[in-house]
Amino acid sequence: MEWLSDNGSAYIARQTAQVAAALGIDLLFTPVRSPQSNGMSEAFVKTLKRDYASTVILPDADTILALLPEWIEDYCEVHPHSGLKFRSPREFLHLSA
Repeated sequence: MEWLSDNGSAYIARQTAQVAAALGIDLLFTPVRSPQSNGMSEAFVKTLKRDYASTVILPDADTILALLPEWIEDYCEVHPHSGLKFRSPREFLHLSA
């Protein structure tokens, strides 16, 4: 699994790298001055906030970190994406192969 983000200080911080490693996520960064890649990252974060985080009570960071793998799995396996003809990313890749 990969985590795409821009080169903002919060994303390149040592703690971010440690959390990603603990969750088994590879950190990837958009090229500097690449607005189209940054837009993808921002759209993903917006979707996580809107469709996942806003639907449950999140009392602390530990709760969020515990739920994050489940949210990402759902996002990749089940969640319909308008840009993929309302298929999940994995469904789209499977049908494209």
